[in-house]
Amino acid sequence: MNELSKLCIHTITTKPWSIEEAARNYSASGVKGITVWRNALAGRNIRQTSQMLREHDLSIVSLCRGGFFPNSDPAKRNLALDDNRKAIEEATELGTKLIVMVCGADPSQSLEDSRKQIQDGIAALIPEASAAGIKLAIEPLHPMYADSRSAINTLAQANDMTEALNSPWVGVAVDVYHLWWDPNLENEIARCGKNNALLAFHVCDWKTPTTDFLNDRGLMGEGCIPIRKIRSWVESAGFNGFNEVEIFSTEYWKEDQSEFLQKIIKAYKQFV
Repeated sequence: MNELSKLCIHTITTKPWSIEEAARNYSASGVKGITVWRNALAGRNIRQTSQMLREHDLSIVSLCRGGFFPNSDPAKRNLALDDNRKAIEEATELGTKLIVMVCGADPSQSLEDSRKQIQDGIAALIPEASAAGIKLAIEPLHPMYADSRSAINTLAQANDMTEALNSPWVGVAVDVYHLWWDPNLENEIARCGKNNALLAFHVCDWKTPTTDFLNDRGLMGEGCIPIRKIRSWVESAGFNGFNEVEIFSTEYWKEDQSEFLQKIIKAYKQFV
């Protein structure tokens, strides 16, 4: 099997590149998958962009991102639902079957209220997601983001919500950056597998010291995350999809992106 056959890279990882540049360079380097961030589609004909990606022999793994449901203002919650409906339309035009959900939180209200609004928001989207044949992946985020980015902070919480929603169109995304610290991670990944709910697997590394909690992620092997061990857990749970490299890094975005891409591939082969 080609070493890179399960390597997917998020467009945000090589943020300075346009989606056309990313597609051309990923494909030329043997990368087989791409996850598209919605900002990369701005001002473009999405169907033509989809065709361009496929012409470069790239599987369109998912669309990032939906979510951001909670708000103390009901009108803003409705706007969030409208934006998620737009994301479903975009995913349909792009030709992917998965949207990753960064669920959101509102620091002006309790986490419990935010979680209820997340569950209600996803429930409201299930009919449209089902009709479009698109799955919604709840991505738990590290607790440091519980104020405004996500009130879903452990895989157990994501699993609980998936089970409560009880829909084949809702599952979870496992991102090692957010979950590596969790002592229950192996068991919760196995729980995902039993529910057929493990929809995506994202990799990068946690640098020490971390200089920015959002934009200082490391290349695989640069930090303390046992990536290969966690990969073995997701595969034991039945996951056989892409390993998605998602790196937010102000430092790496300053580099020549072609050189950065080769570093990603080298790190992927060595540490994933």
